[in-house]
Amino acid sequence: MNSRQPIPVVVLTGFLGSGKTTVLNHLLANRGGTRIGVVVNDFGSIEIDAMSVAGQVGDSMVSLGGGCLCCAVDGSELDAYLEKLAAPVHRIDVIVIEASGLAEPQEMVKMLMANENPAIRYGGMVQVVDAAEFDATRTRHPETDRHLAVADLVVLNKTDRVDTAERTRIEGALGTLCGPGIPVVGADHGRIDPELLFDRRPWTETRGQLSFEDLLAEAAHQADEADGTDGTDPADGAGHDHGHERCGHVHAAYESIEFVSEQALHPRRFLDFLDRRPAGLYRIKGFVHFGVPGHEERYEVHAVGRFLRFAPGPWGRGEARLTQLVLIGSGTDGPALLRELEACREPAPRQVPPESMWGVLRYVDRPADTPAQG
Repeated sequence: MNSRQPIPVVVLTGFLGSGKTTVLNHLLANRGGTRIGVVVNDFGSIEIDAMSVAGQVGDSMVSLGGGCLCCAVDGSELDAYLEKLAAPVHRIDVIVIEASGLAEPQEMVKMLMANENPAIRYGGMVQVVDAAEFDATRTRHPETDRHLAVADLVVLNKTDRVDTAERTRIEGALGTLCGPGIPVVGADHGRIDPELLFDRRPWTETRGQLSFEDLLAEAAHQADEADGTDGTDPADGAGHDHGHERCGHVHAAYESIEFVSEQALHPRRFLDFLDRRPAGLYRIKGFVHFGVPGHEERYEVHAVGRFLRFAPGPWGRGEARLTQLVLIGSGTDGPALLRELEACREPAPRQVPPESMWGVLRYVDRPADTPAQG
């Protein structure tokens, strides 16, 4: 992947105590076979279970058997570390930057957008909010409102510490503070589905040493032995893994919708669909076939919250020209979304004028010397 497609860089932000590190640890613990590069902007702030086996993070780079690289850096070192993580030898799939609790996320986003390294691309900004300290945080940090206004996805963490009425009030406030249509995902103990941010890959690799997944499984087994259990749920009879139970079945809170079309999609109608997507639609991923003259390549689409990016690339040898999309959300009307996508089909793409692609091209990363159309 890394030799062909730029690596997405996701910025994880939030004020001190909001639960950023907890969210990050959950993503790492449930990443499957995905190789995650992690850049921590707070020195010594990372608290990954079992990392002491590999050594303290401190100011150094730690390489785990599963391919997770963690760097503690300040802002001036960001470009250098991103270049290291993007090196093909590491085969990283996604990079997550945990920003300092006192950082200005807009500045970090600007740095990423201005970065000229073709091996990486900005992948969106996720703001973590402490539900139990929401009002107090806004009082201590008035810049909270400004940060929320530029977020692509908001994680309302520690929802287990507020009642239903308070959560509803906070979600209403976030609806006015965030940009139009910005999704708000509720979570307790930082548990969100990693699929909202990146694809988890099959874990099939063995390197002759303990991988991160091995360490987590061993830690879970030791915890089971310590509490006198055997890793199964006696209420079920057998078979429920405690590590999976501790995860809280976060995937059960989301719906996944798949859309496949042998017909091309009309670029303007598809952009209209994306522009009006509901706040509960957290992520869209897949490939789109437009078939417009001069734009017959395959367009990878990646959306996290309101962040949107297209990446054109060649079709594989013998690959069918199809649109294949996966939509992940909560509380969305699946049949209605599929009807809207059906309405984007275009039976005669060769007759669609090339200028209809200008809206799509605005979301394509371009070299600095390439002028944007439209």
